[in-house]
Amino acid sequence: MLNDLIQAVLPAVYPLIKTNFSLSFSQIGVITLTVQTTASLLQPFVGIYADKNPRPYFLAVAMVFVLAGLIFVSFAPSYGAILVAVCLMGIGSAIFHPEASRVAYMAAGDRRGLAQSIFQLGGNTGSAIGPLLAALIVMPYGQYNIIWFGIAAIAGFLILIQIGNWYKGHLNLKAARPTLNVEAEKPNLSSRKVAFSVFILLMLIFSKYVYLASMTSYFTFYLIDKFHVSVESSQIHLFIFLAAVAVGTVLGGSLGDKYGRKYIIWISILGAAPFTLMLPYANLFWTGVLSVLIGVIISSAFSAILVYAQELMPGKIGMISGLFFGFAFGMGGLGSAVLGVIADHTSINYVFWICSFLPLIGIITGLLPNIENKRTRI
Repeated sequence: MLNDLIQAVLPAVYPLIKTNFSLSFSQIGVITLTVQTTASLLQPFVGIYADKNPRPYFLAVAMVFVLAGLIFVSFAPSYGAILVAVCLMGIGSAIFHPEASRVAYMAAGDRRGLAQSIFQLGGNTGSAIGPLLAALIVMPYGQYNIIWFGIAAIAGFLILIQIGNWYKGHLNLKAARPTLNVEAEKPNLSSRKVAFSVFILLMLIFSKYVYLASMTSYFTFYLIDKFHVSVESSQIHLFIFLAAVAVGTVLGGSLGDKYGRKYIIWISILGAAPFTLMLPYANLFWTGVLSVLIGVIISSAFSAILVYAQELMPGKIGMISGLFFGFAFGMGGLGSAVLGVIADHTSINYVFWICSFLPLIGIITGLLPNIENKRTRI
């Protein structure tokens, strides 16, 4: 929650940064692309390294990078300095997410979907609170007030030191026990089928996170442009959407444990399509209602997708977590940059019309194997 609260401050203050530095929508998109690409490229490598060499205090180190980036953003005198600052925040995110996901997996027992969704709930809650706090603390008083969010970074560092102690103890306990047979946990699928399934899951991540990029980076601009609401009102709408995302995240993990992850993935991606297709034609009231429905439905996918992938390759938790978090961040960043360019050349309304079709990609979920059933037969 604390990490993602800090990360969410940046897009929440985009209108302020855009005004301060006279930026175009394309340049706003490049900011998101920079932080997300940094995180995207590094996360799989962090995950692979940690699979072989677990480092319990990596989590605390991650928060140091986040704090450094936050300080740089607060006092950045130029657009270039903003880009350097968000790179530091991206590095912190790259270190944090694979290892945090591993800790959630370790603590899960047989409720892996629920554990992952609780972890995601923390992040989504922070993402929802961040814009609201930014509207109260930063927007009325100026960019330098971002520094107040350093309190959250320091608190996160102290908490992660304690989690690192638990992680270290868990590793020592595991080392003292006989090694579990990881092969026995694998589904009875060929390597080609596993690779194909991972590809399908990544395509679903693409559809989900490009759509989310349109909402997190441009929903405030969309509301201001189409309905002429104030900046503060647009940020409240963004907060409501992100709160709905938090609710959907918990539902997705728990329902995936109960009913099967494939079915939850299918419903959460394809099921959002009717509402995303209606959004560009709705008035302000129904835009708010539809954004809540979209947030709840589409956000239920990630926990189910990630745990499904972890169960496809149970001996490579760090690599899978890093790959999927990294790909999600990368698609979010790339999507934000591309959508910014499209908005500059057309309109912000056109961007939301294009993105409304993305959840239709969810139909390819039908190509995934039912690994829960296969594992039961083994």
